[in-house]
Amino acid sequence: MHIQWYPGHMHKANKEIKETLPKIDLIIEVLDARIPFSSQNPLLSTLRGDKPCIRVLSKSDLADPESTLLWQQHLEKEQGVKTLAVTTEQPDKIKQITQLCQKMIPDKGSNDKIIKTMIMGIPNVGKSTIINVLADRMIAITGNEPAVTKRQQRIKLDGNILLSDTPGVLWPNVENKNSGYRLAATGAIKDTAIDYADIAFFTAEYLLDNYPDELIKRYQLDSLPDNESDLMEAIGRKRGCLRAGKQVDLEKTSKILIAEFRAGTIGNITLESPEMMEKELQELAIIQQRKADKKSNRKQKWKDSSKKHPSK
Repeated sequence: MHIQWYPGHMHKANKEIKETLPKIDLIIEVLDARIPFSSQNPLLSTLRGDKPCIRVLSKSDLADPESTLLWQQHLEKEQGVKTLAVTTEQPDKIKQITQLCQKMIPDKGSNDKIIKTMIMGIPNVGKSTIINVLADRMIAITGNEPAVTKRQQRIKLDGNILLSDTPGVLWPNVENKNSGYRLAATGAIKDTAIDYADIAFFTAEYLLDNYPDELIKRYQLDSLPDNESDLMEAIGRKRGCLRAGKQVDLEKTSKILIAEFRAGTIGNITLESPEMMEKELQELAIIQQRKADKKSNRKQKWKDSSKKHPSK
């Protein structure tokens, strides 16, 4: 699956981030705890340098707690990175972000020395809710639809912290096709830009391999289906998603599976692990190298052909 959902304001946001970053003391990146890798903005890794960074794993109440801990340990291996797993139901924990800012920038945050921070994250990751908790008032618009925040704003927080908010940014092309599926499954991409059945089959296959007990319990299955097609068939029949001739309505069944995954009613689920990401990145590097080699070969053939048949 190749995602190309990139509203115009996101292009502007990327430009603003590049311009603002040099003036920032600390970066706060909000990640979806269910997809900590796929919800990262790769732009940040190239621009951050050695700036301190707090990676906030939001929606941790929907994620697998063991996986969240593994991800925190993995992310904190990077120099200057601290993590915090939060949920919107834990405002006190969210407010620990300001304490972390002060610990990580100890020479500022008191007297007249302001800690300049920037908060960023992909659409629908819960960034606006976190901002409102930190500010103790309704500043950012919240909603379950991606791409609600449209422009950058600056907010004064306790502890002499100035927070620059940025619109939720999804990079132009998601190179790793599996990351594209995960982003769609969690709701980071507008539903009008996805094929529900395609996303549901990807999710069903992953759940069969990694969360079989949760599937059996949630959908009251007598036994575990052999593959994702059989699983979708079983869910459709259990939920009465039938068309004429008692055929399963795949679209309805797909929407049920995705909605229940997003709501956490299937269980606490994380869609990726650090080991899985390392393997996928290796595979992606091979694919990219092949593409680069093909492009290089085409250029060489064109050059050779130009030499043989120079224009008169």
